[in-house]
Amino acid sequence: MREIVLDTETTGLSPDNGDRIVEIGCVELINHVPTDNTYQVYLNPEKDMDPGAEKIHGLTNEFLSDKPKFIEIVDDFLDFIGDSNLVAHNADFDINFLNSELGRAKKDKINNNRVVDTLKIARSKYPGARNSLDALCKRFFVDNSNRSLHGALLDSELLAEVYLELVGGKEPDLELSTNTIKKVNDNKNKPLSAPIRKNKLKSRITDIEEKNHRDFLASLPKESLWLKNT
Repeated sequence: MREIVLDTETTGLSPDNGDRIVEIGCVELINHVPTDNTYQVYLNPEKDMDPGAEKIHGLTNEFLSDKPKFIEIVDDFLDFIGDSNLVAHNADFDINFLNSELGRAKKDKINNNRVVDTLKIARSKYPGARNSLDALCKRFFVDNSNRSLHGALLDSELLAEVYLELVGGKEPDLELSTNTIKKVNDNKNKPLSAPIRKNKLKSRITDIEEKNHRDFLASLPKESLWLKNT
């Protein structure tokens, strides 16, 4: 199962007011396990940045002036997300902006039936609690110390961890990576050998237990099969 956790940064609060996307960040999950496959791009919004938005993500008009426009990267973006479900926090915000950009580029819009909103999940599980991304990171002990400013890729990476906790929690000891599976397959026909220990393990048997065991063996008939195999 492939899912894409995504986040956007924008020039303001509403695409209906002409605001545009300035950054997209995506993280791929396969069977609820993050992979190394990510997507991130800064965009020239072709409009001035709202000062309030700039304070949130730190992206300036000058920095974005030489970045590609959305229409120039739209095919790469659509190729990356494919037909996978999309996971976002307060998803309506990101999807409305993406659909505005896709409509402007004359591309099919994203259907809401493939969108998972982690804010809605969090509100359902923790009604009345603070459910911002920062609050959820704190609740699940996800390290967000690098989040002095919002960033689409950083926020997607944090959200991926939060999402996995929301849907049941991570169990890393049960995860099999591709490399692990390959090692198992490579060695499945090789004879097993006991690992060589550098230092002998300390016995957990007490002196009394050892004496009782010896006394028990001494009480057995000499022809006992157990004695022949000890």
